[in-house]
Amino acid sequence: MDCLKNQIRILNTFGIQLKNKTKMNTLPTKSDIETAHEKIKPFIHKTPILKSESINKLLDSSLFFKCENFQKAGAFKMRGATNAILSLSKNELQNGVATHSSGNHAGALALAARILNVPSYIAMPENAPQIKINAVKGYGGNITFCKATLEDRERTLNGIVEKTSAAFIHPFDDYRIITGQATCAKEIYEEMKNIDYLIAPVGGGGLLSGSILATKYFSENTKVIGAEPHGADDAFRSIRDNKIYPSVNPNTIADGLLTSLSKKTFEIIKNGVYKIITVKEESIKSAMYLIWERMKIIIEPSSATVLAVVMENPEIFYNKQVALILSGGNISPLFKP
Repeated sequence: MDCLKNQIRILNTFGIQLKNKTKMNTLPTKSDIETAHEKIKPFIHKTPILKSESINKLLDSSLFFKCENFQKAGAFKMRGATNAILSLSKNELQNGVATHSSGNHAGALALAARILNVPSYIAMPENAPQIKINAVKGYGGNITFCKATLEDRERTLNGIVEKTSAAFIHPFDDYRIITGQATCAKEIYEEMKNIDYLIAPVGGGGLLSGSILATKYFSENTKVIGAEPHGADDAFRSIRDNKIYPSVNPNTIADGLLTSLSKKTFEIIKNGVYKIITVKEESIKSAMYLIWERMKIIIEPSSATVLAVVMENPEIFYNKQVALILSGGNISPLFKP
């Protein structure tokens, strides 16, 4: 507890107070996003927005890449995890935090927990990418491996929470998480004006939900598109049929997009997304390699879905200004699709 008190003093130097009431049960407002952004700024990177003239010429559009692959912990998840953990009360923090995740949320939560010097406990599927397992361990996370099904992840997590009394932070079905993720699009709109489309990947929907809310509050004329693999198209079908479909046996190299929408993300997305566009595996691979080759930056397959959307649908984006969120860069340098 002495270490926790010391970390709280550090937070106070940034004007950040740990709250006594942690529940956020209503849709995040513009003020909520602005407050969250100020709160997490000392602990995240303001990631750059890059462009590639050669890719723009190839696709006849003006593309602006928000590089969350340069974010701390290697993905946008650091935003939501940091906002969530800083929203916990002192009592809730004393036993640490817990979650289930295949990778990027796990790493982000473990790193955010290290900021406050509290333990983190992760239920992680046994087929998670090794680079993401290594990251969680490197940030001090305590991993319990489980089968790669949602039921087993949740059962394993429940056992962890029962044993440790750690505070559970859901990867995306949590308004504190969604509010934190919204700060990514907020940064785009602070820097870029007259964006016609914003494209974000969609798995559980935290990033897409946050992007929709930020667009509503900061750039209301921008259309938000979700990018999803054909082989994991549960979000596309869920919005089309107005019911949540579980992600059953998804088949895609985009390992960050294997989960299904939650109640909170579904409601935000169905009421605010322009459309969800699914893309082929070949397009994801081509987009990823194109960014590697032309921009000299490393992204993971989930990130590549946003460019794949433009590559497969050039007529939609012809001569338009398009912001694309590169959600993460946690991929092995020896990766072979």
